[in-house]
Amino acid sequence: MKKVGILMGSASDLPVVEKAINTLKEYGVPFEVHVYSAHRTPLESAEFAKNAINNNFGVIICAAGMAAHLAGAIAANTVLPVIGIPVKSKALDGMDALLATVQMPTGIPVATVAIDGAGNAALLAIQIIALSEPELLEKLKEAREKGAKGVLEKNAEIEKLYNV
Repeated sequence: MKKVGILMGSASDLPVVEKAINTLKEYGVPFEVHVYSAHRTPLESAEFAKNAINNNFGVIICAAGMAAHLAGAIAANTVLPVIGIPVKSKALDGMDALLATVQMPTGIPVATVAIDGAGNAALLAIQIIALSEPELLEKLKEAREKGAKGVLEKNAEIEKLYNV
């Protein structure tokens, strides 16, 4: 199975990134976690991206706040899918990171999830890996069915209370 690379621009992004880590663990998807900054460690970031395919990665998740150039810098150096997690900051509540992550030039796409949306970033990475892993695809289907069942159970409770 291909691995998911998880990169964060700063160790302070770890509380957000841990949601992705936990989701990948839950599904049994292998991953590696690194702290690489687009600005402070540009050579290491580029090296990681350039070698990602040969190192058995299938998707890369990048989390960064404020200027949030990490996902774009990584995407510029690989043809693997890159998923950006804009991380909330004090200055603009993460809107700066969201816009920096989502506004990529044509030819260098970055799939972008919600501000602090690490859980969805992991699920999107899992969906991509599942294209070549049938057992992973089944786990995703089961999770969707479980989610739908939970909503329908809550619906029945509400209907019983209010629909006389």
